[in-house]
Amino acid sequence: MKEELFASGRNIPNVDPFLNIWHWQIPLYLFLGGLAAGILFFAGLFTIMGKEKEMETTVKWSTFLVPGALILGLIALLLDLKHKLFFWQLYTTIRIESPMSWGAWTLMFITPLSIVWAAAYMKDMIPGWQWKLKLLDSIEKWVNENRKLLAWIMMISALILGIYTGILLSAFNARPLWNNPILGPLFLVSGMSTGVATIMWMSKNHNERKILGKIDLLLIGIELFLITHMIMGFRAGTSAQIEAADLFMGGQFTVSFWVFVIVLGLIFPAIIEILELTGFKVPIAVPALLILIGGLVFRFIMVEAGQITRYLY
Repeated sequence: MKEELFASGRNIPNVDPFLNIWHWQIPLYLFLGGLAAGILFFAGLFTIMGKEKEMETTVKWSTFLVPGALILGLIALLLDLKHKLFFWQLYTTIRIESPMSWGAWTLMFITPLSIVWAAAYMKDMIPGWQWKLKLLDSIEKWVNENRKLLAWIMMISALILGIYTGILLSAFNARPLWNNPILGPLFLVSGMSTGVATIMWMSKNHNERKILGKIDLLLIGIELFLITHMIMGFRAGTSAQIEAADLFMGGQFTVSFWVFVIVLGLIFPAIIEILELTGFKVPIAVPALLILIGGLVFRFIMVEAGQITRYLY
């Protein structure tokens, strides 16, 4: 049993403010948001580069997953709300200093954009179907006329969405594990990696998978660098930040973090992708699935561990 001495008399149960516990809905929402952002970013990027034919899965087919991922994420977020009938109040104002306001408006903007982008490829998705909906024809015509502009808007929106998933946590100053500037870029890169992994899993084109594999290796390297930098920053910080880092360095999240996130979620997939790039035949589903599981577990760990850490008054 661990004893704690409160010199100021603060942290009194049912008197001082406390953080309601976040359950599975929040990490699932963060994961799906990052995944959608990764897919949309690279769909827009290769459209701008004029490589729609070479990167067909990236630009076309993978984007059909995005509306579903965003809607499921929004449903998970709605389930977490205490007063569900008042969610609409997020859209009655804009607060520049509030990450939740940024996230709410970004999601409201990017969700219909992803639906329109996917709808423009509906005829290609089901080639033999006798489409008679004039609305789809109008959407396809409008998207084709403005595709490069939409791709730029989609890329910028995806970057905001991806980095917001980390800033949402880092804005909580009372939680030492969350309150660090690395979390935004880290969640952005992790989301892009899960998006690339999903596209690779879907793609049947060897050249496309090779290009995506190189991109994913770069993203994994950046992610490992950011995680290392984050832990080093904690270890050089205050006692509360050191205790936060200790959760991963011998504490209760050590095994789950290092085994499922670092080794199986990052290092092992990177080794497999390197082997595939050198000519070895490796089922692409293996590294893709490991990256997705690692990204999901990472968000569950960060949300759960962050609620444990605290500053003592």
